[in-house]
Amino acid sequence: MITATRNNPAADCIAMVIVLLMAIGTVFVFSASANVGQEFELQRFYEYTGLRQILFFPLACGVMYFLSGVDYRKLSLANGWSRNPTIYLLLLSVVLLAVVLLQRFFPVFPRFVPEINDHFRWIKVPLGPINVSFQPSELAKWAVIFFLAAACARFGDEIRLFFTRFVPICLVVGVVAGLVIVEDFGTAAFITMLALLMLIIAGARLWHILPPLPVAGIVFYQAIASSPTRMNRLSGFLHLEKWTDTINYQPNQSLIALGSGGLLGKGLGRGICKYDHLPEDTTDFIFAIIGEELGFVGNAAVILLFILFVWLGILVVMRCRDRFGQFLAGGIVLAIAIQAVLNIAVVTVVVPTKGIPLPFVSAGGTSMLLSAAAVGVLMNIAKQAQDPSIKTYTLQGSEFPRVRS
Repeated sequence: MITATRNNPAADCIAMVIVLLMAIGTVFVFSASANVGQEFELQRFYEYTGLRQILFFPLACGVMYFLSGVDYRKLSLANGWSRNPTIYLLLLSVVLLAVVLLQRFFPVFPRFVPEINDHFRWIKVPLGPINVSFQPSELAKWAVIFFLAAACARFGDEIRLFFTRFVPICLVVGVVAGLVIVEDFGTAAFITMLALLMLIIAGARLWHILPPLPVAGIVFYQAIASSPTRMNRLSGFLHLEKWTDTINYQPNQSLIALGSGGLLGKGLGRGICKYDHLPEDTTDFIFAIIGEELGFVGNAAVILLFILFVWLGILVVMRCRDRFGQFLAGGIVLAIAIQAVLNIAVVTVVVPTKGIPLPFVSAGGTSMLLSAAAVGVLMNIAKQAQDPSIKTYTLQGSEFPRVRS
């Protein structure tokens, strides 16, 4: 029997770019996690960052492939609020954020919500001999993106109505950002910025967005001023030549790693900054390790891959004829692109130091799996947004050349 199936080069190219980024990340996380005199015990493999990343890589590929086959329209509000999985995902993320925040003021779950680096950001779930860590703010970030895309597509031009449409959406975003900002200022600012960009793209009136900005600015200023750590980071950024052994130690070591790599780098695995010279080398500053070992060429290759992903994502948005698909694809591409730009800007000391991982490259199972899931949805949008006049015909597993109908 002959069946017609659409050819999807955009979706295939997106998959190849993301898999290549995850492969690069897995290799360099393993390299950056090296330790002098360290011996691996396979019975405790989950305690090693590099081995964990090797496990997350195929899982993320599987998640991305699975979701690329699920119709993204099921995430819309076409069937009502109560039947939309995005609403339940948003509610789940709010509950988890509340549980994490509760631990700071009422330490009820010290075993499941541990304090790490003076912050409560993780939920640990014991699974036999291992503890699986999960970061609710990552789930909240993607839940807000999916919710905004669904709400903006459902409301259409009604998004211009201030009290009945614009304000309720902003309140939802404000609740999520408010729960996040206590423990993770950077992620809260990122969620707020992304929400404003998506509302502007959806057609919200600028005079609705501009008046709340001074209030938001005051809130964020108070959040910075009330934290000595944040004030120290800002002061260190403004005076890079000072405090090189304390506040500015990490950004200076990052620049040393990038500079010592030169054009072609020292060679894979031959970097030395990962030996306790550069903090957070497997997570927020993995880009510096790539620069040290592969040089400017390696850094440029990673940047080009992200640029290619953004270009492919823009093509998907332009080809999609479904309003919800356009908003959702645009939100996914914006989130990954802005996060990549901010991480690279932090590593190159263009902006103050902040804990923002490089998507698909930095160590972290929560970020990789959720980002891969989002890209899987983007691939499904790409598949259904392809020009319907271009088809391939298959007969008993054989593929014929493309023809135009």
